[in-house]
Amino acid sequence: MEMKRISDSKIEMRELVLPNDTNILGNLLGGRLLHWVDIAGAMAASTHAQSVVATAAIDSVEFNEPVHVGEIVILKAHLTWVGRTSMEVLVEVCSENYLTGVIKATNRAYVTYVAVDQNGKPKPVPGLILETEEERTEFEEAKKRREVRLAKRKASKETKCI
Repeated sequence: MEMKRISDSKIEMRELVLPNDTNILGNLLGGRLLHWVDIAGAMAASTHAQSVVATAAIDSVEFNEPVHVGEIVILKAHLTWVGRTSMEVLVEVCSENYLTGVIKATNRAYVTYVAVDQNGKPKPVPGLILETEEERTEFEEAKKRREVRLAKRKASKETKCI
């Protein structure tokens, strides 16, 4: 199967924060942000896999700064790791106040997607061509996150519903 560069599937997406996207303080709702993160991540994964993808896990989300109504949210997504059928995507989020020109880093999240065929079954994806030392480091760190994720999944399967 053909290998692809990380840069071949990078995504940048922008959203305007409207009142319906915010809480009573005028700050972006976490759920709305996660929705946008999932869309941006899925676009990067789908572009890489040339396939429909399903969200398998969101490992971590950091909420560092609030985003206010009227600001523009900038989401940048790129692959960090690829397995046989799954892919990890880093989505980095900034907010821009277009009136002042101030841009601030607000969030980041790691999301795992699985490529699926027309029957919803996992399908193989292209490997990654790692071109920079940063990409190689990110790939190795992603492998560690995957091991933690798999251990958590195993433990959660052993949990009983009350």
